[in-house]
Amino acid sequence: MHPNNVPQVTFKTRVRDESIGGDNPFRWQDVTTDDIFKGRKVIVFALPGAFTPTCSSTHAPRFDELYDEFKALGVDEIYCLSVNDAFVMFQWSKHLGLQNVRMLPDGSGEFTRKMGMLVNKDNLGFGMRSWRYSMLVNDGAIEHLFVEPEFSDNCPTDPFEVSDADTMLATLKGGEAPAEKPERRAFVG
Repeated sequence: MHPNNVPQVTFKTRVRDESIGGDNPFRWQDVTTDDIFKGRKVIVFALPGAFTPTCSSTHAPRFDELYDEFKALGVDEIYCLSVNDAFVMFQWSKHLGLQNVRMLPDGSGEFTRKMGMLVNKDNLGFGMRSWRYSMLVNDGAIEHLFVEPEFSDNCPTDPFEVSDADTMLATLKGGEAPAEKPERRAFVG
């Protein structure tokens, strides 16, 4: 289902560049898989879409909240990946007030597809999106991967049981994940 190492892709990102000036001081910057993962310990959590309910209320904010604990355990960066473009990911991060989690736009879904995590969400009008998962990547090698159950196209529910920040943190601390998990529910946009 997934590779042992993260796939080699180039992400199309936008970075702030004050030399540009004006209301939109950003420029395009290609970021490769190696730029993100080589020689580093990185957490990536992937989700179906920016501004969606579980992603906005729980998934992204909790990773942001626990950032210092992850850093204390040797994690260099935490990335939120979604099959959305850089503009949407930037505005969503701004909307949530994220301070520590970096956004990783997988606009074309290439990384997600090569991870084996691309699913059809036409039942929600989303098209092709990422299945919800999280992983710890050490120098490009996937050390821990937590994939939500019921992996399928047009899944009627939005499982959120194992890709959460607390499960990842407990794993890195060598313990068990917390017993209390959010209940499964139908995906509402």
